[in-house]
Parts: sequence; structure tokens; C-alpha cells
Amino acid sequence: MEAYLIAIFITVLIYMLLAGGLALQYGFTGLINFGHVGFYAIGAYTSALLALQGVPLAVCFLAAALVSCLSAYPLGVIALRLRGDYLAIVTLGFSEAVRMVIQKEEWLTRGVHGIPGIPRLFGGYGSGLTVDVLILAALLATNILVFLGIRKIIRSPFGRTIKAIRDNEVAVMALGKNPALFKTRSLMIGAALAGLAGAFTAHYLTFISPEQFVPLITFYVWIAIIVGGVGSLKGVVAGTVILMVFLEGSRFAREFLFLDISEVQMASLRFLIIGLGLVCCVLYRPNGLFGGAPAGGRQ
Repeated sequence: MEAYLIAIFITVLIYMLLAGGLALQYGFTGLINFGHVGFYAIGAYTSALLALQGVPLAVCFLAAALVSCLSAYPLGVIALRLRGDYLAIVTLGFSEAVRMVIQKEEWLTRGVHGIPGIPRLFGGYGSGLTVDVLILAALLATNILVFLGIRKIIRSPFGRTIKAIRDNEVAVMALGKNPALFKTRSLMIGAALAGLAGAFTAHYLTFISPEQFVPLITFYVWIAIIVGGVGSLKGVVAGTVILMVFLEGSRFAREFLFLDISEVQMASLRFLIIGLGLVCCVLYRPNGLFGGAPAGGRQ
């Protein structure tokens, strides 16, 4: 049970990194990014492939964040001239393109077979729970630093500008600012955080494959920031925790509710429970628990 709880906490903190990046893009800049998992995959594969070549893990993590960040630049230049639904479609297509490249380029990524034997973070300091606790501590420290950094960003002149772009892009242009430049930077910072989350995932699980980077991951992160409250860092934390409570807590509904049904039936019922819980959150707290900006953040 102890190992399971630590694994859940690690998963929560990885999703929290992903949600922090998406919150900066959508909650504070108004960018509808449905391709966040693409940057997550780029970070995971970058770090894993470098580590297997003997590169120190610290360098692998930095490279994962940097490559993910740089991969967002051309997407930003091309896509950020688009708005709303069109931007969402382009970013979703980007993430699927990344996944298809991972699947097809077997000479580099081993395709659908995945990459096994990735060096584990803190693997030289012991095994089992000891390493898991160290990974948990590293993720906790990383999240604290990241969220302090995001708070500093949104309180800076850059942060005030991107919030103005979210609320009224035309007014920002009238003041002589270039919204595309600010939006591209915001997209790149969020992508770097997703890449960092991918590196943690790769070196925690020690195995990655294309099936781990499907669009559903992006939508889980969207659920977290919407339930917690768009435009709120407290909301990112709360929403991620609530999402994991729904996803993992529903696994035990059969025992708690004393239901006399099969595992297959319970699997279907679990999705119903998750869906109903999230619908109730949206109905009774439409702006989320700590809602800042309106849920439909304008561009």
C-alpha cells in the first residue's frame, strides 16, 4: 500500500508540472493548446535516448526541457496567427504528428516496441521504496521551484502583458505590442515544463512507448486546470489532486459500495463515476475552485 501511495503522489506531481505549463499557456495567455502531450513525449524521448548513450541525467533533463521548448517555436510562428478552434486543431495535429514519428522511426525510437532499460533517477542510491521516495522529493522540489517561477512570471511586465492579451488582444496591439511574440514565448515556456515532466516520467518508469502519449493525457490536464480554476496557480494544484482522486479513487468504488458486479462491469461504471463527478464540479463551480479568468479565456 505504501508503494502504491508513493506512486500516486509521483503521478500527481508529474501531472502538476504538465498542468503548470498548460495553465501558463491557457489560463494566463488564452492559448487553446490541445497538443500539450506532444511536448511531453518529446521531453521523455529526448531524455531517454540521451541517457542510454551515457549522458549524465542532469544534462538529460536540461536537454528534455530545451528541446521541447525549441520545438514549440516553429509551431508558435506558424500556428499563433490562428485563433480559438483553429489553433486547437493545429496543436492537436502537432501532438499526433509527434506520436506518429515516434511510432514510425524505429531506428531511433524502437517504434511501438518502446524503449526499455532507461536509467532510473537516483538508481545508484538504492532500490525500491528508497528510490521512489527520492524521486518524489525531487519532483516536489521541482514543482515548488516551477510554481514560484510561474508566479514571478505572471507578476512581471511580461505576465501583465500576456494577461492583457488573454483579455483583449486588439487593445494590446493598439498599444504597440506584438501579441504573437508574447504568445510564442508563453507556448515555449509551457512546452519546456511539459518536456521536464516527460523526463521525470521516463526516468521513473524506465520504459516509454507511444501509447503513453495519447491525446487523452492532454485532456486530463485540461480537466485539472478547469476543475481547479483557470488563471489560478492554487487551482492547478487543487485540480490535479482532484483529478487523481477521481481517476484512482474510483478504482476502489466496488469495495466501498459493496457492488456485486464483475471487474469488466466495474471498469465501465468507473468511467461513469469519473464523468459524473467532473460534471458536478463544472455545474456547481463553473469557474473552478479557485477560478481567476473566465473559463473561456479570450485571445
